Amino acid sequence: MSKNLASAVKFLFFFGVGFAILYFLYQNQNAAYLEECALKGIPDVECNLLDKIIEDFKTVKLAWVALILILFVISNIIRSVRWQAMLKTLGHKPSFFNCFAAVSLGYFANLGIPRLGEFIRPATVTRYEKIPIEHSFGTIVAERIIDVVCLLIAIILGILLGGPRISAYLQENTAITAQQIYILIGVGIAGGMVALLLFRYILKSESDNKIFKFVKEKLAGFSDGLKSFAQVKNKSLFIGQSIAIWILYYLMTYLCFNAYAPTENLGAIAGLVVFVFGSLGIVFPSPGGMGSYHFMISQSLILYGIGGIEAFTFANIIFFSLQIFCNVLIGILSLLLLPIINRS
Repeated sequence: MSKNLASAVKFLFFFGVGFAILYFLYQNQNAAYLEECALKGIPDVECNLLDKIIEDFKTVKLAWVALILILFVISNIIRSVRWQAMLKTLGHKPSFFNCFAAVSLGYFANLGIPRLGEFIRPATVTRYEKIPIEHSFGTIVAERIIDVVCLLIAIILGILLGGPRISAYLQENTAITAQQIYILIGVGIAGGMVALLLFRYILKSESDNKIFKFVKEKLAGFSDGLKSFAQVKNKSLFIGQSIAIWILYYLMTYLCFNAYAPTENLGAIAGLVVFVFGSLGIVFPSPGGMGSYHFMISQSLILYGIGGIEAFTFANIIFFSLQIFCNVLIGILSLLLLPIINRS
């Protein structure tokens, strides 16, 4: 199977998964909307959920949407500056534009195939800055470790502050027991330790085999990239940048409440809970979180008394604003400008 065909198959599969979830949600909300219309005595032919969503979109306060788009760009700028600092610890001096464009292309690529951006991003900076791929990819893995830690902190805060609402949701909607969670954590830790031991064994072993030497060299470079965040000169600034990125992510959700009438009275804690649910939806392997993001956002808003239809509309507002409009626009601009800026 050719690379292009394999990529097309992956795209169609993940797009199909995301579209199926989105279609299922739409059908559920459409059925609820028809029931609502029947109670009000409105004929089915005059009741169209898609028309209602379009009408709701027309009421959106664009100034708030513009603000969250600006916050998203700022978060990408901070992420790019932080990435520059990590690469500099390895002796590289990438330009800010190339780092920012690579970050933007990574998000853009994720809209096609989930997690593809994790490979496009280091490959882009490697191409234009001549940085070894094992270095650039290692820094991406280090970033993802930091992101996981930040997400776990957000989840803990959401559970502590969200209180009974989240507990009730978990009890009603999940079949996983605490014992099963502990087993999964134990298996994950054990698997990580085995991988680490194998990693260390390869790095310390000596062999004249050319393939072994090549693998060892690449793993050594990857290890350097992975440790780059611990070697930055200004650690306080680095930590501050990491916190700022996730605060901005939170603000994008919270401030977007003000753009839509049914959610404009929700508070900061509701914003945190909805943000946590939405982040978990993005983690699911569908293009840009399509479908899974809508589902999680809708479920979290229902906890705060927002109707299913209005919750679904809000999910579409923030999804299309950030994931589609912003990522597609900046991604395409980055794709066009990279060869021009780097022509020399």
